[in-house]
Amino acid sequence: MRPAKIATYSSLARKVTTQVTMTAALALSVLMAAVPNPAVAQDASAAKDKPAWLDPALLAKAKAEGSVTVYSSTNEGEGLPLFKMFEDATGIKVNYVRAADGPLMGRVAVEYRANQNTFDVMQTTTVNKMPSQFLAQIDPPEAKNIIPAARDPERRWYGIYANYNTPAYNSKLVKASDLPKTYEDFLKHSEWKGKVAIDNSDNEWLAGMLQFYGEEKGTKLIKDLVKTLQPVVTSGHLAMAQQVGAGEYAIALNNYTMLTMNVKLRGNPTEFWAMDPVILFFGQVGVSSRAPHPNAARLVANFMLSKQSEAFLTKFGRIPTRTDTPSNPPTVGETMAKHKVITVLLKPSEEKKWQQRFDSLFKPR
Repeated sequence: MRPAKIATYSSLARKVTTQVTMTAALALSVLMAAVPNPAVAQDASAAKDKPAWLDPALLAKAKAEGSVTVYSSTNEGEGLPLFKMFEDATGIKVNYVRAADGPLMGRVAVEYRANQNTFDVMQTTTVNKMPSQFLAQIDPPEAKNIIPAARDPERRWYGIYANYNTPAYNSKLVKASDLPKTYEDFLKHSEWKGKVAIDNSDNEWLAGMLQFYGEEKGTKLIKDLVKTLQPVVTSGHLAMAQQVGAGEYAIALNNYTMLTMNVKLRGNPTEFWAMDPVILFFGQVGVSSRAPHPNAARLVANFMLSKQSEAFLTKFGRIPTRTDTPSNPPTVGETMAKHKVITVLLKPSEEKKWQQRFDSLFKPR
């Protein structure tokens, strides 16, 4: 009888052991389910934090290219931290080459003729003046969020910030109550003679003025302004904005509103005011038709049109082209909406004609 009894006890032990093991396994599985998987949590966090402009498929192709070269006229104080954001999000190295619009245009022309495929992205206010064969046709997804005027119908460039043209003044030297309400009102202020400045390259502004006033009336008005105010012809819009902010000039007959705001945001006593017409063109981005890193270039273009990029640039006074991104302060964009805005995008041959016209009217003294 003893063996049978031992067998019974063995079966019972195995049964109990099995139940205990199953219960422990179940408890362990419940516990494991309750504890987050670090890898899964990391993937979920990465997906949640991924910028909206970052296309995973394009990113994979861009990372395989290794780097991207950007030619830009944006100053280093804005451009370097902007592209650091791109590098951090993508892991792609940006070779940032900064110069003024004119030298960059000349450099690109020389490189194209020499068949040197050096740059990937061009970011200046003159991309629309480049020959069409220099630029690839691109369709950045973020472009759907910018105003229609900032989209090239041929899809070779897109506006990343709005370059409005308005007068500016030093608020310590000029009272807001004395500001002209029209350009004709400037003719009542002969006391400002020699205290007014204008940049030597404002051919777009001149073209827009004559479009608004008409050829005959506009030409007479400009001549009268020159005679009454005797404006100093300067070189460099940012330098002029700084000079007005410092009180070297009381007024800029015309300047880029974003640069006036840039100087104001740094604590200087300067302000813009708007009168009809407000001339508009854009800081633009385009991709080289011979880009050594075409996928990375397209990713950069999409990034520069993103809300992240345009919102960052508003810290420096630049005015966004996106409809979902307010200016800094929002009253800048609201002010422009109240005025007659004329978009002027000159081709190289047109620019040459208008620059000659400008030089003949604003003869340096």
